[in-house]
Amino acid sequence: MADHTEWSFPEALQPRPEEARFDLGSAVRSVVMVHAEIPEDAFTANALGTERVGSGVVIGADGLVLTIGYLVTEASSIWLTSYEGRVVPGHALAFDQTTGFGLVLPLGHLATPALARGSSRSLEVAHDVIVIGHGGLAHSLKAKIIARREFAGYWEYVLDEALFTAPPHPEWGGTALVGPDGSLLGIGSLLVQEAVSGESFDANMFVPIDLLEPVLHDLQSFGRRGGPQRPWLGLYAAELQDRLVVSMLAQSGPAHRAGVRRGDFVLAVADRPVSSLADLFRKIWSVGPAGSEIPLTLERGARTVRVRIQSADRNDFLLKPRQH
Repeated sequence: MADHTEWSFPEALQPRPEEARFDLGSAVRSVVMVHAEIPEDAFTANALGTERVGSGVVIGADGLVLTIGYLVTEASSIWLTSYEGRVVPGHALAFDQTTGFGLVLPLGHLATPALARGSSRSLEVAHDVIVIGHGGLAHSLKAKIIARREFAGYWEYVLDEALFTAPPHPEWGGTALVGPDGSLLGIGSLLVQEAVSGESFDANMFVPIDLLEPVLHDLQSFGRRGGPQRPWLGLYAAELQDRLVVSMLAQSGPAHRAGVRRGDFVLAVADRPVSSLADLFRKIWSVGPAGSEIPLTLERGARTVRVRIQSADRNDFLLKPRQH
């Protein structure tokens, strides 16, 4: 099988079928290419682009593909390519804002084996894993778990515990994190900078597969998790010398409309001081569901400013997939 792209990992970095305790050939066939096209007027077009390419993992007998949600959010068209080169259209079935997972339903027969889901709970730092991207062994990488820790993203996103691996896969989005028994343990999300013993290096962040099972039924049935949705402010913050600064605002988002400005420092949510990015978002979410009024205390120059932000459901700002 010829690779669909020109690059490949050096053979020394690729996993070897004879060293695996499972059918590695079947596992790499479970990973497909995800190619999404997004309208230019989409809410996420400026930040994430109008053409997105990554990987996804077949997890069901019906060909259901699990990927990272930013690849397919607001997509007007999706194409899935199997290991053998079979191409079928796909439908963006769901995007879960809380975990970051996305689901794509193939609108044709991929003839691709499903990869069994495991649990990442037993993974420890220094454990061996395999990162599989679309394209077979040439795009698969032997790696190690280098950290398990909380992760907070400026786009109002927090994982209580994410998985970090090195060396990094250069096409990380939607890749499969596979354990020693051949089960799916996580989905690739980001390229990040990690530091160990004062040394900084690139790594990949994975969303643990354990987060999927509690919401899978809702995602398949309704396109989103059930229950109240988290309040969204459209406020992108960064940690700067132990303080939280507003680095960007979603145009016409709740925080922008309430008068929050770039460069403001966030001091408190509902009069409760905030200490970190994760703490900021958790305190916002604790006030109430989407639609709740979120009081923020800001420092703007020499002044203390108080604003009340009418939060929103982030999904209301996104283009919805066409029904097939």
